[in-house]
Amino acid sequence: MKISYKWLKDYINTDLTPQQLEGILTQTGLEIGGIEEVESVKGGLRGLVIGEVVTCEKHPNSDHLSKTTVNVGSGELLPIVCGAPNVAAGQKVVVATVGTTLYSGEGEFVIKRAKIRGEESQGMICAEDEIGLGTSHDGIMVLPADALVGTPANQYFNVESDYSIEVDLTPNRIDGASHIGVARDLAAYLKQEQEISYTKPSVDAFKADDHSLEMPVEVKNPEACPRYAGVTLTGIEIKESPEWLQNRLKTIGLHPINNVVDITNYVLFETGQPLHAFDADEITGNKVVVQTLPAGTKFTTLDEVERELHEDDLMICNTEAGMCIGGVFGGIQSGVKDTTTSIFLESACFDPVYIRKTARRHGLNTDASFRFERGTDPNGVIYALKRAALLIKEVAGANISSEIVDIYPEPIEHFKVDVSYANIKRLIGKDLGAERIKLILEGLEIKIEQETETGLSLAVPPFRVDVRREADVIEEILRIYGYNNVEIPTKVNASLQYSALHDPVKIRNLMADMLTAQGFNEIWSNSLTKASYYENGQTLNDDHTVKLFNPLSNDLGVMRQTLLFGGLEAIAYNANRQNADLRLYEFGNCYFHNGTDLKADVMKNFREEEHLALFITGEKEKESWLAPQGASSFFQLKSHVENLLAKMGLKAENLTTDSVSNELLSEGLIYSTRSGKKLAEFGIVHPKLKKQFEIDNPVYYADLLMDQIILEQRNNKTLFRELPKYPAVRRDLALLLNKDVQFAQIRDLAFKVEKKLLRSVDLFDVYEGQGIPEDKKSYAVSFSLRDDEKTLNDKQIDKIMQKLIFQFDRELEAKLR
Repeated sequence: MKISYKWLKDYINTDLTPQQLEGILTQTGLEIGGIEEVESVKGGLRGLVIGEVVTCEKHPNSDHLSKTTVNVGSGELLPIVCGAPNVAAGQKVVVATVGTTLYSGEGEFVIKRAKIRGEESQGMICAEDEIGLGTSHDGIMVLPADALVGTPANQYFNVESDYSIEVDLTPNRIDGASHIGVARDLAAYLKQEQEISYTKPSVDAFKADDHSLEMPVEVKNPEACPRYAGVTLTGIEIKESPEWLQNRLKTIGLHPINNVVDITNYVLFETGQPLHAFDADEITGNKVVVQTLPAGTKFTTLDEVERELHEDDLMICNTEAGMCIGGVFGGIQSGVKDTTTSIFLESACFDPVYIRKTARRHGLNTDASFRFERGTDPNGVIYALKRAALLIKEVAGANISSEIVDIYPEPIEHFKVDVSYANIKRLIGKDLGAERIKLILEGLEIKIEQETETGLSLAVPPFRVDVRREADVIEEILRIYGYNNVEIPTKVNASLQYSALHDPVKIRNLMADMLTAQGFNEIWSNSLTKASYYENGQTLNDDHTVKLFNPLSNDLGVMRQTLLFGGLEAIAYNANRQNADLRLYEFGNCYFHNGTDLKADVMKNFREEEHLALFITGEKEKESWLAPQGASSFFQLKSHVENLLAKMGLKAENLTTDSVSNELLSEGLIYSTRSGKKLAEFGIVHPKLKKQFEIDNPVYYADLLMDQIILEQRNNKTLFRELPKYPAVRRDLALLLNKDVQFAQIRDLAFKVEKKLLRSVDLFDVYEGQGIPEDKKSYAVSFSLRDDEKTLNDKQIDKIMQKLIFQFDRELEAKLR
């Protein structure tokens, strides 16, 4: 949000510079994102002066150029070649001297000394569009005869200079989304050191001029609209806004439209209260009705887009049809037009949830919806309405033609909060003193209803939607007092605490460091996702989905059951931007519902699990002369999974392995503990799922169950032993096996046969093809043997290998090749 420095000073009398304001406002919670000088005319007309054309004659070498001499008050006449057809001697004109920068749209150019068709030119006589004072380019700008030669153009045209201050509002500080809101905070801060206060423009002059246009109002949905007010104005002349109003709006980045619409925008940024003006002639039945319309109703908004309404979209209607999406966007039919002569002016307080849902459903984000979504001041509705009515009366010649209609069936009370001095001192870390605390609260318009020796009973105004608890009030006191004013203590008190041996945070960081070192990038996906991902699923189905009662949108309607879909969205997003070679990982929680009655024990109905997801797709290595190109593979993913588990003390040879194939993974593996606890599931993402996300390359996905891994890791003990003194011996076997035999069976059987001297079993080659029967395959397996007490001899080694060969033949029908 932008505010104007000069506009702000209408409400608070201070000589602080914009730069000084930046420090104060940032400290009080209204962080300043930037300050920019803004001029009513781009460039501020610097370098332009009022001149007089002394002589004017035809250019000797051109039919359309004129050769002039111009007095600009410097003591010498400037020769200027001019192409305007209306230039003549005796005219008072605007002259851009040599070195002046002129702006045309987004471009700019500098006036230089030049020769034009052989004649010297030391400046330029300007048209109004060339200096930003209009759009006409029919000829040069001719000024009245009393214009004083040598006067700087910025003085003659009263060019206004201001500063645009960008305020980066946090969602809880909607009370600061106006000039008066900023002035309130500024005054509360300065009040600690000086007598100062902010003032709001008076609306005491408001009264009805006549009662020629009464407009009754009916609110059929008070839950969505706690307060609705309006007044009519007649005799309006729609025209351009006065210069002061246009300059104010331009400073904060708004484009002036007409005097009535500009006033509603002006009051919005002055008070923070959105307003809307309806053309009274378009209000059929001469009545305003606040209600919802049936789902599917068509409605065309101001941007000329026809929208289909939801049954919960709050509408401002006449007796026959909708006129405006309440608090979000106006309708094209009822908006203020050049022919409008009477209006119904609306000021209301809408429920934030209704407005937020409607704005999200229709993809609309307006200045009004931004404020209503976060909560506006119900007690500021009438002030803003009176203020706008008086200004429209001033700039549009209108009459106020009715009394204010104000429907407010259940007034919103101040929030009651008790705060103790002891807690203020404890949380702030400093004793501010009761008087300073009360002074700050007074500046923030928080009423002190009762004071005791130990604390205060307060009434917090409704415009502070985020201040409901004692801690919130203390935070308000601290931010106005100033975080920088709380001294840093000279000593720090600390105590030694027992740290668990198996810290889950350390385990996650260790795994993340391993993956990052291997070229993975961490991603974060939204825990809210699409319900459609789980419809008609077998592995993950809709019955176990945790659904939201009030989702922000259809795409964010349920809690995720897996990290897979979020990762695929990230892969598709990157692939569409020519970044298809990816290694990604994500730590995140997944959520499940057991499908039972929601009224039962919540803890039994729902469960939450932490998972680690890995994704690999595209090329294995970046294109380089150093490494050959090759696509990523399942075994690349498998090595990362096994390395992670091994780091947790869960070696693959000590785990059970099962195959998996479902609608998520076309093929893959499951690693579990010997007791059957699942640790990881990984494989190739199913082509149908890949097609759903429009991904071309194969995607390899792993899902590690962090809760179970951390639990198993706690049971592992780290053992140390000396490095072996005696060498290991390797023997290789080429085994002819049935195709259904897995390497894990060979490894497990080998360790069962030889428990003492066998150290490792590894597969280093698999062969199928010529010379091998169709139902067979060949495994080349290496065996590492070592005795830690002596060197092995050939007789011992051969005996062990014969035992292995015999058991492989007996148990697995394996033959030596």
